[in-house]
Amino acid sequence: MPPRRPPSDIFVTGRPSRSEGYALTPRTPHSRAGRAEEGFTELELETYQDDEGKDYRNEQAQPLLSGGYRSRGDEQDVRTRDSDARLVKSWAQSALSHAPLISGTILAMTLFALIVVSVTRPGTLEAALLSSDTVAEVLEKVTSASDPAVSSHAPAPVPSQSTTLDDMPARTHISYENYTHFPLTGNEYRDECYKMTKFMHHGDYWDEPHMGPGDVQHHDDSTDYHLPEGMPTKVCTSTITYMLDGHVGLTADLALMAQAAAFARERNRTFLVDDTHWNRGKWTDQFQNVRGLDPGPEPGCRAPPPEELVACPRTARHWVLSSRTAKFHMGHAFKEDYEDPYGHHMNRQKPIYERARASFEEVIRPNARTADLVRAAREEVVSILSQPKPPPTSSDEDRRTDSSLAKPALYLGVHIRRGDRVPSAYPFYPDKKIPLQKFIDGARTAWDKFYGNVSFSDSPSAPDFEDIGEQSDNDVSSGHDDHFPAPPLMWLASDSPPASREFVAAFPTATAVFSLAHSTKSELRGLAPVHEYVQAEFDRESLDERIRLTRGMIVDLAMLSGLWSWPGEVVPGAVVCGEGSNVCRIAALGLGFERAFGFDDEGDYYMGNPNPARARWVDVDIDGRIVPAWNAFEFH
Repeated sequence: MPPRRPPSDIFVTGRPSRSEGYALTPRTPHSRAGRAEEGFTELELETYQDDEGKDYRNEQAQPLLSGGYRSRGDEQDVRTRDSDARLVKSWAQSALSHAPLISGTILAMTLFALIVVSVTRPGTLEAALLSSDTVAEVLEKVTSASDPAVSSHAPAPVPSQSTTLDDMPARTHISYENYTHFPLTGNEYRDECYKMTKFMHHGDYWDEPHMGPGDVQHHDDSTDYHLPEGMPTKVCTSTITYMLDGHVGLTADLALMAQAAAFARERNRTFLVDDTHWNRGKWTDQFQNVRGLDPGPEPGCRAPPPEELVACPRTARHWVLSSRTAKFHMGHAFKEDYEDPYGHHMNRQKPIYERARASFEEVIRPNARTADLVRAAREEVVSILSQPKPPPTSSDEDRRTDSSLAKPALYLGVHIRRGDRVPSAYPFYPDKKIPLQKFIDGARTAWDKFYGNVSFSDSPSAPDFEDIGEQSDNDVSSGHDDHFPAPPLMWLASDSPPASREFVAAFPTATAVFSLAHSTKSELRGLAPVHEYVQAEFDRESLDERIRLTRGMIVDLAMLSGLWSWPGEVVPGAVVCGEGSNVCRIAALGLGFERAFGFDDEGDYYMGNPNPARARWVDVDIDGRIVPAWNAFEFH
């Protein structure tokens, strides 16, 4: 029996075991000495005299390949190149097989984008095609080929009196073809402005937009066949229209309108007022026709068709401005161009102040009926205070121009706004309402500064003010709390009857407090408000009630500010109010810039800070905590 082989010799390897001090030969097809199929040992090879097995080229003491050789690139490079080639081929085949689907998807998305553009901005695609030189050349060739009678030597067509789309650069055309009623509402004009202001405007305030002078189609035909005899037929060449859209209060509209009228004067354009959407009746129900006061550069011209009014850009031929679009034109760019760039604080605001003041003197004036009510209120104050009336003149025109007659300042104006008005300095007031005590203290302090008599009764703690009143500040009070008229003499205007009663109760019963509600004349008492003013609820009132309240507000505004006064008529010596109210802002215009902010002495006011010791516009809202102390208007 042959001897038993040790286990180490049974392993399929061509090398001795590790215990004998030999290294193993790896099983690899690259090593003929390690053929696992034959399983020969070194002893068997010597027995059979296998020359092939003893060949030095097929034997080795160490492995031909070290561990990890294949992972470092033995056949991996070949397989990687084959894999990349197959991947590229697969992608190419996939792209070719899905090409129709991809092309269809791109085409569908393109068509959808064009549909969206055509719906949201009608005429844009047509305008882009018409403005293309390539399309124009193709159309010209097609037209010439289809009509051989057309000759290059044909005379140029005679321009018509109507401006067509072909006369305007396509990129500047504004289309309102989706609208069926004109003029548009304030909100619709605002939406159109949003479409036109997607790009930042650079340059001066009145520079044309870089994309071109955007405008609508105009009809310049001066021939009209349906107007009554004697009516103007020629349309004004260039206009600025202020639209009363009914979204804000009366004085908010008047403050913006004053700037619009100043634009028209500056740009030599005709100023117009549109009251189509006004919720207070007609403009001429309360005020004079602006065409009669300021006829503009083309007296007698006709207002443009309402479909030609454009809210944005402001360089359009017929620009329309409203409370809804003012923020697009009277923001940062307006201040950069119209404020005094070298002034500080209120000195910087002076040019805007003077623009508004001029508009209220020249363009925005009450009509005859409203002016009679204002005059009746002023005469009542003079009558109750037993003061002489202005001397009669031969005509009203002589009286208006008689500069020799002084305007006596006999009283203070006090305006208390409640309702939906939020003060400018509302963070300082927990309930967002100015405390009534601030109006009371403001009235007493102002009277003592400008009229000298102490109005705190005989209390020894009353402050002592230097009398800085002017010659026109006539103190006609009794000087005693128990004798009528006890100081301070005031005209009180408020939208809140409870606030009015509380204010009056804070003074002695002999104090002379005038107001619409306390008037001795029935036509004035009928204008007094019966509840607080809330803009969102104003439209619920009947039209007659809205007109009545509007007329009463005009009378109050005149008595508070002294606006629209004739020589010899009584005016306020100062006004106490909250800057957050537009009534308060307009009231400052009637006092004059220097007197309103206390710059009427020899002091140095280079920094433009209001002088509280002399300022006749007494603000109890901001009270010097916010700069600027006065603003001409507000946005909505």
